[in-house]
Amino acid sequence: MDIDVILDPEYTPAEIREIAVRAEQIGLRAVWSSNYHQYWDSFLSLAPAALATSRILLGPLAVSPWEMHPLKMANALLTLNEISNGRAMIAVSGGGGVLAAIGWKAGKDVAAWPRMHPVHKIRYPGRRVRAVRDCLETLALARSGKPSFGYKGEVFEINRPFQMKWAGSPGPLLYGACIGEQMIAMGGQVADGIQFSDFTVDMLPAAMARVRAALAGRAQPGGGFRVGNFWAWHIKRDRATAMWEARKELIWRGSLIGRKEDELAQFCHGPEELRLVMDNWENFRKAFWTRSGRIEGVPDDLVARLIAGMASAGDLGDLDRELERFRAFRAGGLTELSLRLHENPMEALDIIEQHVLPALR
Repeated sequence: MDIDVILDPEYTPAEIREIAVRAEQIGLRAVWSSNYHQYWDSFLSLAPAALATSRILLGPLAVSPWEMHPLKMANALLTLNEISNGRAMIAVSGGGGVLAAIGWKAGKDVAAWPRMHPVHKIRYPGRRVRAVRDCLETLALARSGKPSFGYKGEVFEINRPFQMKWAGSPGPLLYGACIGEQMIAMGGQVADGIQFSDFTVDMLPAAMARVRAALAGRAQPGGGFRVGNFWAWHIKRDRATAMWEARKELIWRGSLIGRKEDELAQFCHGPEELRLVMDNWENFRKAFWTRSGRIEGVPDDLVARLIAGMASAGDLGDLDRELERFRAFRAGGLTELSLRLHENPMEALDIIEQHVLPALR
């Protein structure tokens, strides 16, 4: 199992370059840039890193076809692939924070989201699985360099002939950012890989069974198919700093893995604790926006259980426990684990080099 890193959107293009150089030096497979609505462009910010490195893969995670039409996404991705001499990749999603920011009003609500995401009082686009498939198929057409007389998908279309003659070889890797059952099945059918988000070890067997079923039904063989998982990394030399960061970021773990209350319930001692978490949801968000890491109304031991279940957090003394989790991820079928770095990424890379990579080889 390879190790990738996902970078905080607050890093500048120059900082991303330095992080990518270091990540390549220690032998990581890939660096993902985060795609957020109020920060640097997730494609352009990787250009300095592409010029300063020679082996490591680079790509944005995750981009939705509703924020960037598949044809323009292909332009940007293939340009990054050209700059990096064939090392570009992308994860395509059906939604996310950018759609919330721009206020989409089409389609139907995801059933759990109006409650789980009270700030996102919008309607997300419908037919998201089909739309992501349209996007992945368009990107595959573009990277082939072959002439196309357009593309007519069920959601997106291209009404003029196009041919990306300049598309370099090898073409960029195309991932589906897949969480739900239908999205996982679609990704297994048409993508080069799947990127899960905050999946625990216990969630992998069912998800991997869907991946295998989808691969068996592919029109083209899925040899070399990649399966990754976004996973929060809060291991630091100073435990207090690590746990502050984990508490601050916990809202994003809960908002992903907590799509259904029963997924959060596994970390709670009974329905009363689960209700306590749900009733104080805005206090988790407040801990992030104020950068206090203080989650009011929820006992510290319950917060600690949520963190332990949904992230890697603590100091060097906690590494053995986390390495066992990583080995279980590998045994569960992951080909790479994408560690989401936050504060002080160079310290994180040092710890990964010294402790994680040797243990997984």
